Amino acid sequence: MTTVNADQRRFEVLRAIVADYVSTNEPVGSKALVDRHNLGVSSATVRNDMATLEEEGLIAQPHTSAGRIPTDKGYRLFVDRLHEIKPLTGAERRAIQAFLDGALDLDDVMRRSVRLLAQLTQQVAVVQYPTLTRSTVRHVEVVPITPARLMLVLITDTGRVDQRMVDLGDVIGDDEVGRMRTVLNSAMAEKRLADASAAVAELPEQAPSELRDAMTRVCSVLIESLVEHPEERMVLGGTPNLTRNVTDFPNSLRQVLEALEEQVVVLKLLAAARDSRTVTVRIGMENEAEEMQTTSVVSTGYGSHGMVLGGMGVVGPTRMDYPGTMAAVRAVAAYVGEILAGR
Repeated sequence: MTTVNADQRRFEVLRAIVADYVSTNEPVGSKALVDRHNLGVSSATVRNDMATLEEEGLIAQPHTSAGRIPTDKGYRLFVDRLHEIKPLTGAERRAIQAFLDGALDLDDVMRRSVRLLAQLTQQVAVVQYPTLTRSTVRHVEVVPITPARLMLVLITDTGRVDQRMVDLGDVIGDDEVGRMRTVLNSAMAEKRLADASAAVAELPEQAPSELRDAMTRVCSVLIESLVEHPEERMVLGGTPNLTRNVTDFPNSLRQVLEALEEQVVVLKLLAAARDSRTVTVRIGMENEAEEMQTTSVVSTGYGSHGMVLGGMGVVGPTRMDYPGTMAAVRAVAAYVGEILAGR
């Protein structure tokens, strides 16, 4: 039984080191641990435990200090043994809801989510736009701008609105516009975007000869907007939060900031967030992109009715408040999923 207790006790020492280092940014010594935490054992035992934790690579001694700091491996063990993500307080949850409920449209939801996450966590927040490949077409509106020019408005079930202009090269009347609208909606409504695109491709051939030319132009513009990949779109917020903790990024803050500008790197980080039930934490060297290996990324998926629409998360130093950050990411993702489901 003693081995289990010794392991558990060492984990408590590790947890105390993580807590102190995250809050003070100072290496932690055994005396401070005994003074600050009710570990219930002598200083000598704590020193022995720290020696063992160091041998196991869970803590390390920065060369200029007598204290110890957690390593990536130490943070990993700490995060893996967080059985409960601490829930947000009622006031925090109400604040999130009130802030996001005020959003006017999808762009506003994305901007507000990113601002909120950056404020709650004091880190850099990233939110990916809903991936259109998983969306369905709710409605297509055809609006005559002039007798020879139409505006197409494509609305998806995630609240995304895409507007395109079509020059017809010929004049068509209101009746023809009405017929076109009916044909397009019956071909596309309630279909996934890829299926809608395939259905639209067949429409010009089926159109009556007097509409065929106009239909061909309209369909080619629609296919373009259906096949584009706006999952490459994301919103980033709170970048100045990184610069407040320059000491957390020895020699690499510029690299991290440059990597964040590279959307591809960040979208890869979020690609792991394909599940809205779990929060993924990648610590330090676990991040594939070399420039991100002094950071931790906490991410999750958001969506509705079991369908994940996109990812969101935060990027910060490995010295971060993991329980608080994980709770904030999970809560904001849940609300964004609810809002998009209700639109």
